Amino acid sequence: MRRPSLALALLAMLLPGPTFAEDYPNRAMTLVVPFTAGGIADAGGRVVAKALSSLLGQPVVVENKAGAGGIVGAEFVANAKPDGYTLLIASNGVAVTYPFLYKKLSFDPQKNFTAVHGISISPLMIAVRASASYKTLPELIAYAKKNPGKVNYATVGQGSAHHMLGELLQKEAGVTMTQIPYKGATPAFTDFLGGVIDVMIDYQLQLAPLVEAGKIRALGVAAAERLPTMPDVPTFVEQGYKSVLVSAYSILLAPSGTPQPIIDKLAATVGDLLKDPAIVKYYGDRGSRLMTDYKPSELTAFLDEERKKTKQMIEQSGLQPE
Repeated sequence: MRRPSLALALLAMLLPGPTFAEDYPNRAMTLVVPFTAGGIADAGGRVVAKALSSLLGQPVVVENKAGAGGIVGAEFVANAKPDGYTLLIASNGVAVTYPFLYKKLSFDPQKNFTAVHGISISPLMIAVRASASYKTLPELIAYAKKNPGKVNYATVGQGSAHHMLGELLQKEAGVTMTQIPYKGATPAFTDFLGGVIDVMIDYQLQLAPLVEAGKIRALGVAAAERLPTMPDVPTFVEQGYKSVLVSAYSILLAPSGTPQPIIDKLAATVGDLLKDPAIVKYYGDRGSRLMTDYKPSELTAFLDEERKKTKQMIEQSGLQPE
């Protein structure tokens, strides 16, 4: 019998067989959350990890790798083996913004990651302590104008959506405030409630309980319309700041080079978990919109459009690459 040539044998080894992704995953997976434990990114990541584990039949372990606004965690996943076992929960900074802000970024979001599926989009809000002398956004702006640079605000890192909101508001209002970047929301909230930070930028999930408890005041939401969950909080738009429309999104990324059958399986699984009534309620209660239709191709197109808008936003804010 004639033996197959070496070339044909090698070709057969390289081509994926019909069962290439059928046994995936067959061991534990790691979901990297690039922020500290206890914050909204961590909480959402753990909800997603639990649902993924249930649907895929394997443990999905959340690993917090905080630092530099998500860069530390992103670097880890960008350098991970592209086999579908190490994934990243990414947000605006890592996925879109940082290439416009850092001249020597260690990774390229477009080259080093593959889009898997969108998860949620959440508008940001700003709040102050109830004891602050300024009780409304106009009063805060008036105070900031009289005290240039003395009002500080917390973000989860340079180039984050939180930072963009702060910069856009300063630009439109004609004021100067000081950004204080943190590794995550938990330490930022500790300092905010302790009086170290004047203005907190975060999501409805984090702010609403403190508003209801009378500890803080929410002054504005960076959305086109008021949140159904907090209808008394006016938008920045209706208060005269038309460009202050900033939402943070949570998306699932895999290292570039991850086989397409695995990407497709992961995307289908995330699509299924976003239909789960418990997941729908979890994000709905937090004022977030689920990205149910953002499969790999749709998510890639969305990120391309976000890069165009972010470039324009950064130019408007006057930020310069470091």
